[in-house]
Amino acid sequence: MEVRPCKQCRRLFNYLNGEPICPSCKDMLEKKFVEVKEYVREHKTEGINEVAKANDVTVNQIRRWIREDRLAFSEESGMGVDCESCGKMIKSGRLCQSCKDKLLGKVEDMYKTDDSIVAKKHREAAKMRFMEH
Repeated sequence: MEVRPCKQCRRLFNYLNGEPICPSCKDMLEKKFVEVKEYVREHKTEGINEVAKANDVTVNQIRRWIREDRLAFSEESGMGVDCESCGKMIKSGRLCQSCKDKLLGKVEDMYKTDDSIVAKKHREAAKMRFMEH
């Protein structure tokens, strides 16, 4: 455990992990998140800038909540964030469905390759060996 200054209020606190924010600022940020979430539900067509201004939150904080899949734009809003891989507009998260599928395919291929290597090594280890005198 280490002592760090809070990113928001600069008070020292015992930092464990994650964003360096003290517990009281984290609680206030969580309350602000609930307010923003309710506001977005009631004002489905508003964009990030309008939501940020109406709720006294930074655009970056709203984008962070969107990337964390905590907030999402409605389909009728016409707003979104860019997929971190291809740049396509998405309503929440970090990747569009196409890029998620590609990534999943790569991971599955990696495990298939690993399984075949393990199986080959297992077969080689199971072969009978003869010692010469």
